[in-house]
Amino acid sequence: MSTADPAPQLKLGWEEWVSLPDLGLPALRVKVDTGARTSSLHATGIETFGPASAPKVRFMVHPIPGQYDLEIPCSALIKDRREVTSSNGESEMRFVIETPIAIAGQSWPVELTLTDRRGMAKHMLLGRQALTENVTVVPGERMCQPALDYSVYASANIRKSAPKRALRIAVLSREDNYSTRRLVEEGENRGHTVEVINTTRCYMALNALAPEVHYDGTRLPRYDAVIPRIGASVTQYGTALLRQFETLGTFCVNGSEGITASRDKLHAHQILARHKIGMPATAFAASPKDTGSLIQIVGGAPLIVKLLESTQGKGVVLAETKKAAESVITAFRGLKANFLVQQFVKEAAGEDIRCLVVGSKVVASMKRSGADGDFRSNLHLGGSAEAVRITKEERATAVRAARAFGLNVAGVDLLRSETGPKVLEVNSSPGLEGIEKTSAKNIAALIYSEIENRVRPAPVRRLKPAAT
Repeated sequence: MSTADPAPQLKLGWEEWVSLPDLGLPALRVKVDTGARTSSLHATGIETFGPASAPKVRFMVHPIPGQYDLEIPCSALIKDRREVTSSNGESEMRFVIETPIAIAGQSWPVELTLTDRRGMAKHMLLGRQALTENVTVVPGERMCQPALDYSVYASANIRKSAPKRALRIAVLSREDNYSTRRLVEEGENRGHTVEVINTTRCYMALNALAPEVHYDGTRLPRYDAVIPRIGASVTQYGTALLRQFETLGTFCVNGSEGITASRDKLHAHQILARHKIGMPATAFAASPKDTGSLIQIVGGAPLIVKLLESTQGKGVVLAETKKAAESVITAFRGLKANFLVQQFVKEAAGEDIRCLVVGSKVVASMKRSGADGDFRSNLHLGGSAEAVRITKEERATAVRAARAFGLNVAGVDLLRSETGPKVLEVNSSPGLEGIEKTSAKNIAALIYSEIENRVRPAPVRRLKPAAT
C-alpha cells in the first residue's frame, strides 16, 4: 500500500508573495503573523447574494496597497460569520470564506475573514490557523519564497485566467414564459444567482452622485449583468430603466439604444441602409398625396404594408394589387397609424431564415414557413420551423446586422432573394423556444458564456476625481 509523498517543507518569512487563484488574485504581498489566529483579506463593497441554503458573498479587492483605482471583483461561498477582535482590541463581525492559497508551487485551502484593510501596508494577513504542518515561519526573515509581480494586473491575459466567479444576474421580464424560465434555469445550473425583475414594478432615483433602481419599495442590489426581455408594449419605460442600469455601470446584454432602434421599424431600416446591409426596398411618407410614389418606389404590387411598431407578424398586411395597396394605406392613415411600405420578395415563398446571433457569431439558424395561405412565417401565428444550413453570405449579413444595432444577442430575420440575403428585421429580444428545439442547441448556455466572458474578474480602473 503506497502513500502520497509528504509536501516539502516550506519556509516563510514575516512577509511573502502569495496568490489566491480561485479569487482571480495572482499576486498579493502578505504579512505572515503567527501571533494572529485568523487570516484576513482586504475587501470592500461586501454584499451577500444567492439562496439561503448556499449563500455567497461578493466583494471588491484592491490588490495593490495605496492604488485604489484598481479593483478586482470576487465572489465565494460563505463558510461562516464570526466575531473577530483585531490587534487594537476592536471587535467586528466578519464573513468567512475558504479558498486555496498558492505559495512556491504548493497549494492548500485557507479560511479568510473579509474586512477593510485600507491604510494598512499589507492587504492580506496570514494567521497561524492557515499554516500547515510543513510550514515553518522565521519571523526575522522576509521573502524566503520566489517573488511575484503586481504587473500581472496590467496584463490582458488576466481575464483569460480568471476563475469562474459566481455572478448575480437580473432578467428584466414581465412574463413567465419559456425564454425567461430557461435563462433562470441555465444561470442557476452554472452556479449564478438569477433574479427575474418585473420591468414595470421598478422605479428610478435620478441622482448625479448615487443613481439607484428600486423595486417594490427596496433598492435593488448591484448586478453583474442584466438580461433585458422587454416587451414591445413597455419599450419606452423598459429602455429608460436599462439606461439607469447602464449609468450604474452594469453590463447589459443588449443596450438601450439598440433595443430602441430595433423596435422602431423606420429607424431600424435607416440603420440597415446606413450600414449598406441588404433589405427589401422600403418607403415611408407622411402625406396621403404620396401614396402612388410609395407604391412605385417598392416596385409596385404585390407589396407589404407594415405598422412601425408591429410585433410577431401583427400589423403586417400583404396587398396583392395596386388597388388593394391604396385601400390598405388609406385605412392605416385613417387610423393615424405610422407604417412603411415594403417590397414583397416573391421568391422567398412565404419563408424566412431566423439567425440567432450571440456575441460576434451566428450560433443557430432555422427556416420558418408560414401556415397554409399565410405569407407570414411567424411561429406565433402557426408557422413551422426546421433547422437549416445558411451560406457564408447569410452568416456575415446576420452578424453585420446585429453589430449595426450594438446587440450582443439578436434574432436576425433574412429573406433569400435572387440578389442575396435581405434583412427583414432585427429582434432584440428573440424567443428561445423555437430556436432551441429546432436546432437542438443550448442557446441559453451560449448567452451565459458571452456574459461570463464579458464580466468575469478583470482589472477595473476607476476614474480618479479631477484635481481642483
